[in-house]
Amino acid sequence: MTFRPKKHQILGLLPRSVVQTHGPRRGTARFLSFDDGPHPEHTPRLLDVLAQHGARASFFVVGRHAEQHPAIVRRIVEEGHLLGNHSYSHQHFGRLGTDDQVAELERADQVLAAFDRRSRHRIRTPQGHVSLPLLGYFAGARRSLAYWCYDSLDYQHGDAASVSARLRHLPPAPGDIVLMHDDGPCAAAALAELLPIWREAGWTFAALEQDASCA
Repeated sequence: MTFRPKKHQILGLLPRSVVQTHGPRRGTARFLSFDDGPHPEHTPRLLDVLAQHGARASFFVVGRHAEQHPAIVRRIVEEGHLLGNHSYSHQHFGRLGTDDQVAELERADQVLAAFDRRSRHRIRTPQGHVSLPLLGYFAGARRSLAYWCYDSLDYQHGDAASVSARLRHLPPAPGDIVLMHDDGPCAAAALAELLPIWREAGWTFAALEQDASCA
């Protein structure tokens, strides 16, 4: 598997109003994003690392996990990170019909609204699932799928040292949306090592923007 799979390159050709795969290429900003949390141990550690180095990020949380760990979700919002929608129960979206997929996303929106008072949130689907009917829903509902263009592979078997080595070998470019996960220890440990180096090199780390429809 590569850091920049061809599927993501193809999605990058679609209108940003439907799918976003990267941020602005000009400037110094990279866009760290984290899926599958909040986790009671790993997400607070990650938030500590980000705060220590003045980095903002995007957290695509699972609705039922947010219900279980509300204090962590409040901290995500309070510290200036984007709170995103990663479905309510993280079912395998490829095995659900479009109506059930949309129901999962709408239920998660309802949970997250209690934390940031937004009725809608940026969406990243479980397993990065994309289908023509689901893209049709996004277009019709004027919602944007927040994808990525750089896969850290931190979910594969391996330790933080291997994740860090991969990121050192082929670092993200300006504007890259980097996929990571906060339901395990690798992301926090790797970033604790890399963020000081990257900040010294002049990099900045920003959260993705909410869509205009996510009010």
